[in-house]
Formats: sequence, C-alpha cells, structure tokens
Amino acid sequence: MAKVIGLGGIFFKSKDPKALAQWYKNHLQLPVEPWGGAAFYLNNLEPIAGSSYSVWTPMSDDTDYLDPSTQPFMFNLIVDDLNEALAQVKNGGAQIIAETEESEFGRFGWFIDPDGNKVELWQPST
Repeated sequence: MAKVIGLGGIFFKSKDPKALAQWYKNHLQLPVEPWGGAAFYLNNLEPIAGSSYSVWTPMSDDTDYLDPSTQPFMFNLIVDDLNEALAQVKNGGAQIIAETEESEFGRFGWFIDPDGNKVELWQPST
C-alpha cells in the first residue's frame, strides 16, 4: 500500500499571484522561481532546524486559530530570524497579529499578507 512520506507543497488562490510572489520575495527573500513559485529543499533546513520536517494539520471548522483571516487555511514559513522577518513584513505593509510565542518547537509569530492570508513564521529551536 502506498503511503504519504512528506508535504509536497501549498497551493492557494491569489487575485494577483505575480505581485504577491514579488511581495514575498522582497520582504522575506522567498526564492521565487521564474515559474512563479518557490521550491524548498529539506537538506537546506538541517543547519537551522536540526532535523527537517513539515506538518499537516486538519483543524475543526470552528477554530479561531486562523483568525483574523477569513481564509480557510494558513501556511507556515520557516525563518532563521523571527524578529527580523516580522520587521521586514511589517515594513512591507503586513499586519502583525498577536505576540510572538515560544514553545519546545521554537518561536512563532504571525501576520496578514497583502491578500489577507494569515501566515505563521516559525524559527525552530536549535
């Protein structure tokens, strides 16, 4: 029987995908490729995260974890410096939401991007 062995990608709609990709490239150095998206290779994360993994988490349809976004999803981006990343997106016009949080997994912060998507930034524990 076949089995899932990893997260292959996140795909979502945007009113202006080129502009949104450029915003992420400008403010978080997202490595946007000519085809319009970005590829992340897990071996590039090992110096930051110690071990590389992604999570997949279905949530109850009445969760408030995705608020204040009205989108039915949120994505998480791994960063090497949470404070600097939050400052960069704020300078780019993003709305910073909530306080940063620390856990055994690392530090987390959130913002709303120009399309109204809630984004979680994660600086893994080292």
